[in-house]
Amino acid sequence: MGSFSIWHWAIMLLLIGVPVFFAVRSATKPSQNPAALVGIGGWLMLLAIGQALSPLRTLANLAISAEGYQQLMALPNGVMAAYGELALNLAFLALQLVVLVSMLRRSHRFPRLFLFQWFAIPVVFILDTIWIASVLGVPANKVLAGDALLAAIASFVGTGIWTAYVYKSVRVRNTFTRTIASGQVASAS
Repeated sequence: MGSFSIWHWAIMLLLIGVPVFFAVRSATKPSQNPAALVGIGGWLMLLAIGQALSPLRTLANLAISAEGYQQLMALPNGVMAAYGELALNLAFLALQLVVLVSMLRRSHRFPRLFLFQWFAIPVVFILDTIWIASVLGVPANKVLAGDALLAAIASFVGTGIWTAYVYKSVRVRNTFTRTIASGQVASAS
């Protein structure tokens, strides 16, 4: 690892870690009126914006990968490798959308679903790497191109810090309380 890697990590810590640290810290401070901390506001607004953008980021990554999929399909077993990776990414996209809907509905399930989404980041990354390596018959280190590992780690760490916020925040605890009866059908209104 060269000095660039150390600077890269330092910048990432400053850009992601410091604001999230203050979000978690402020979430644990006692409020003058804890009952007033309800709704998507404060630090929870930043999380809501990030969660709303996460499916779009996944779709953008799929669009960017389209040319790579075309190249991958030209290889032996490439079609199977590309479709497997696409299926994993679409499953993760579906999870992101479920988490987003639960957040917008202020469901009591949101914190748990957000935790599942956090765990899914390394699971999808590992399954994708194993899938591509095994289907194409290449070593896993050949599959990890560029900053793929670094991006997955950064995503996992950033989401982990937000997960800590979700489980410590009074606002989150007060906001996500809505339950839907099992027999009730959700309406569009």
